[in-house]
Amino acid sequence: MSRNELFLTGGTGFVGSHVLRALLEEGYRVRALVRRPTAELPGDGRCRAIVGDLARPGELAREMRGCRYLVHVAGLYSFAPRHRPVMWRTNVAGTRGLLEAARLAGVERAVVTSSSAAVGPARPGQPATEETPPTHGRPSAYHASKLAAERAALAARVPVVVVLPTAPVGSNDWRPTPTGRIVLDYMRGRMFASLDGGMNLVGVGDVARAHVRALERGRLRERYLVGGQNLTFDQMWRMLSELTGRPRPRVRLPRRAALGLAWADEARCRLAGADPVVPLEGVRMAAHLMHVDDAKARRELEHRPSSVVLALAEAVAWYRQHGYA
Repeated sequence: MSRNELFLTGGTGFVGSHVLRALLEEGYRVRALVRRPTAELPGDGRCRAIVGDLARPGELAREMRGCRYLVHVAGLYSFAPRHRPVMWRTNVAGTRGLLEAARLAGVERAVVTSSSAAVGPARPGQPATEETPPTHGRPSAYHASKLAAERAALAARVPVVVVLPTAPVGSNDWRPTPTGRIVLDYMRGRMFASLDGGMNLVGVGDVARAHVRALERGRLRERYLVGGQNLTFDQMWRMLSELTGRPRPRVRLPRRAALGLAWADEARCRLAGADPVVPLEGVRMAAHLMHVDDAKARRELEHRPSSVVLALAEAVAWYRQHGYA
């Protein structure tokens, strides 16, 4: 077994592509799970594509043999109604099956990407921590899937460290994720109104480096929130306005009005199979303050987040360069 060989899922995705580069920079040899043999991967021979699917995790045990580590980043992050049926299979059943395959393959240690969605919301003056319990209200499909996936990971028979990023931003968010969609909609002049509340943004490169540190020094069976900066939505619009030249939203929607629009958009998406413009799950999230205290990761993983403004600037530049806006 190679001392620095690992198996990575999600290496062609937004967060996973940055994790892959961070692992290669630290000298790891990577077997990266891809669904298509044509997927392009960096690495100068130190990264090998493994064609497979989380829907068939039993087939991956053979491919993982000889790997000391597993880094599981793959997951479906979407607020589109059409993705809800497959989200549980990908995020929960896929995680459970992959970790069992890793056990059979003799993997010694795994890092699993969760989400700050798996902790409860902040309270005024009291950001959420790893110990903040999730709300008992009506969770979004995405939040419910990430919470269940995390519980499956911590119950697995492979030693696991769990990383909980907040809302990553940066380059290569090609799908885009719901957070990337916010940036892109702002760039296209589609952000016509704002809500009360706020969220924590973190540079995707910082999230990637936190995965490497979690692999090397994270305590087993522990969870680490990885954040950047707690922002109000008004602060976020101000940053994006300066980066894009677009005016900030001047209209502030009451929560009930926003929910009414979101329910109407939900009906449209269900009928047309479309992506949401006013996502119901996003509006429900915005009813809570999504601020975190990531002191544990700063202390134990030496997580030192960089500038969120620079991360947003990277996202804006990447979207412009690739013709999104």
